[in-house]
Amino acid sequence: MLTPDFEINRGSPIPFGASVRRGGVNFSIFSKDATAVTLVLFYPGDRESLVEFPLDPRINRTGDVWHAFLQGLNPGIHYAFRMDRTPNENPLIYRFDETTTLLDPYARALSERAAWGVPGTQRPPRACAVIDSRFDWGFDQPLNIPLADSVIYEMHVRGFTRHRSSGVEKPGTFAALIEKIPYLQSLGVTAVELLPIYEFEECGNFLTDPTTGARLYDFWGYNPISFFVPNAAYSSTPGDSGPVREFKSLVKQLHAAGIEVILDVVFNHTAEGDEKGPTHSFRGIDNPTYYMLNRTTGQYLNYSGCGNTLNCNHPVVRDLVAEALRYWVTEMHVDGFRFDLASILGRGQDGTVLANPPLLEHLAYDPVLAQTKLIAEAWDAAGLYQVGTFPAWGRWAEWNGKYRDDLRRYVRGDGDMVSALATRLVGSADLYMQNDREPWHSINFITCHDGFPLADMVAYNEKHNQANGEDGRDGSNENLSWNCGVEGPTDDPEILALRSRQVRNFATLLMVSHGVPMLLAGDEVGRTQGGNNNAYCQDSEVSWFDWTLAERNAGLLRFFRTLIRFRLDHPILRRGTFTSSGEVQGRPWVEWHGVGLHQPDWSAGSHSLGMHLHGRPDGKHEHVYLISNAHWEPHVFELPVVPEWRWVRVVDTSYDSPDDIAEAGSELALANQRGYGVGPRSTVLLLGQPATPTASR
Repeated sequence: MLTPDFEINRGSPIPFGASVRRGGVNFSIFSKDATAVTLVLFYPGDRESLVEFPLDPRINRTGDVWHAFLQGLNPGIHYAFRMDRTPNENPLIYRFDETTTLLDPYARALSERAAWGVPGTQRPPRACAVIDSRFDWGFDQPLNIPLADSVIYEMHVRGFTRHRSSGVEKPGTFAALIEKIPYLQSLGVTAVELLPIYEFEECGNFLTDPTTGARLYDFWGYNPISFFVPNAAYSSTPGDSGPVREFKSLVKQLHAAGIEVILDVVFNHTAEGDEKGPTHSFRGIDNPTYYMLNRTTGQYLNYSGCGNTLNCNHPVVRDLVAEALRYWVTEMHVDGFRFDLASILGRGQDGTVLANPPLLEHLAYDPVLAQTKLIAEAWDAAGLYQVGTFPAWGRWAEWNGKYRDDLRRYVRGDGDMVSALATRLVGSADLYMQNDREPWHSINFITCHDGFPLADMVAYNEKHNQANGEDGRDGSNENLSWNCGVEGPTDDPEILALRSRQVRNFATLLMVSHGVPMLLAGDEVGRTQGGNNNAYCQDSEVSWFDWTLAERNAGLLRFFRTLIRFRLDHPILRRGTFTSSGEVQGRPWVEWHGVGLHQPDWSAGSHSLGMHLHGRPDGKHEHVYLISNAHWEPHVFELPVVPEWRWVRVVDTSYDSPDDIAEAGSELALANQRGYGVGPRSTVLLLGQPATPTASR
């Protein structure tokens, strides 16, 4: 790593981070408020530093950037920084400590860490690693699947393969996920949305399960340490560059399977927490630049609910966020990002909500990210809720929390929800059409990592979070769920049948809605969390994907697979705009019905709706008819008469598997083309086909 011609030179202030150049490595780091910066080098595995270079501000500083070029230094070396401020007139604001080694915010790799779940006090000191990042991408290119044609699958890398039933060689890793790509292909999803996969602190949670005494973790990963570095605990490949290579292999093989990679990214806070938290980098490098502070007391403004708030609209932090995203796109070939608590990214340096946030605008127009999917969780922990009003510039899609809530209310049987259902089914024009956005700006979901999975949505009225060690205080109290008559597990066949029907009702409505459907991993096989609606701390069977469910609930899995295939086969369900596919032969592209044709019941007492979609999207004339009956009574619905077409049944959730859904080519024509009896709390999906003789049912 060190050659005989080793020497330290002035170096360059750009780019930030450690850059391998011919003959050596350039180091560059921002700190406006430090008066002393020291570059510290380590041999891999050593706890003591190899050498420390105090940087001369007359030579090694340009503006607010400290830099040095170390000639004769090769990849493989580890490094960190020490910083100080003398005099420090306000240590509550400037939290420098010359004894603390600091990670480079732009580091591309960290020194090989201990295994998952080892507390920081038991780990060797962390340092950054200079690596050789070369990788054979072959002909890999971005897939650029239009959002309108996407089906997103939200999943946790570790949780997906950690269960003993997963059958993989190295559970909980990127490599294990590679082994599960055939399953993802068979399901039919077009993208995986991975909960945070860059370095985070899973041991920041000091609570225990009160019933077992087991330690709890920050399992989800919303506790970031470094924005550029794949989490070594998710890697089975040894060495500093192992996580980088293994993640690249995962992306390459997912792309080869036709599946995009979307990362859940957390730029609203860091693992350093409040003023009592640890110092990894940002706090010790330039606290008032990187964080929103009360400039009098030094207290951290906490819009994230996690102790601190990243100062995202400071120019230096904006550049850090943009550079991190460009890195994941250009070097890691990632296809998109979902931004956790994205409304924080629209707050100014004092926390005020900005009309035109510089960071969001910057990312919307960044030329490198021009084809990258940008998805906002359009709210924050301080009560700011921007679903439908998130600053977009035509680029930002949103997790549609209003879709989630309206669908949950409707399916459980709340009154006065039919009009809301209709609005959500056709893309939430009330939210997106008014600001020049389209149906695909709405990411539609019923469940996600935060809350009940789908099986629990129909089995629990209340959260059951005792295992989280917070006396049930954590997690939302507003689940909009319904247990179908009994709280939790039951052997009652009628209740089990109703729960199964409700799950399939949710799935069908989601897959026929305009916008972009997002599934939570495991919903397709009936994964349960036992009523825990905040499993952020559960690195256990509460959160893990139980692969035996794929066999035990094979009928449900088949239902999801067939339903996803139906959506992808029929462009009329994936309209890319609110204004295209207008009238067809003098008729609107969507017609609403009730029990009687052209008689939709929008009253508060109504619980059912018929939706007829027809037109020529992609040049193909199609007819799809949805009947949703959330009423507890059956009803006979009149069917539209389409000359020279006939209705065939695709879905009827009142039937048991395998009759609940028909695969393409095996649909049966209705014996009665004028009416259809729909069971209580059931959903029916019909497809129009050119009239030809066939079997009927």
